[in-house]
Formats: sequence, C-alpha cells, structure tokens
Amino acid sequence: MTALNLRHFRGDEVEVPEFSATEAKNSFGRVLDTAYSQGMVAITKRDRATAVVLSLDAYQALINAQSRPLSSLSHEFDDLLASMQTSAARDAMLDAFDTSPDEMAQAALAAVAR
Repeated sequence: MTALNLRHFRGDEVEVPEFSATEAKNSFGRVLDTAYSQGMVAITKRDRATAVVLSLDAYQALINAQSRPLSSLSHEFDDLLASMQTSAARDAMLDAFDTSPDEMAQAALAAVAR
C-alpha cells in the first residue's frame, strides 16, 4: 500500500492510501478498514488512480458540502450588495467615474508603491 494525493470534500489536498486493483480484490476487508479509518482510499490500475472508496462519514460530508456553499455564497452576495447600496458607496462610485485617466494612473501607481 502506498499513498496518493487527492482532494477531499473541502477541496484540500490530502494524502490518501492507495491499493492496486489486485490488492483490493485480494484484501477487500483491509481496503474497507482503511477507508473507514482514513476516510477514503484510492484504487489504482496500471499505476493510475481509477476509483475511490469512501467511508460513510466521508460520503455524508461530501453530500452535505455540496448544498452548503451555494447558500453561504448567497448570503455573502446579499451582504456585499447591501454594502454597495449605501450613500457612501454610491458617492465613492460617482467619484471614481468622475476621475480623469491621469488621476486614475496616479492612484494606481500610489497603490502599487504601498
């Protein structure tokens, strides 16, 4: 058994135990035990990952993670939109549109210098 780097349900790269297809066939109990304790294992064929066996907990986390980001992004968008609806934000945008190209260039150079 070796290890392979894969991404888990949060998108982070993790080291995953790797079994060849032959090892998985001959020692499936060990594959299940490893998947249970490690969260997932990779099955390889000709030194290339071809399948992943997930523990039930890892599978549930994957399913739950799919629905969560959209709702959290929706809340972030709503908060950002609300912050852009203030009179201060409106005035700042009007100032930005009234800025000349030379003033914009000077501001960009000043921002880079910081």
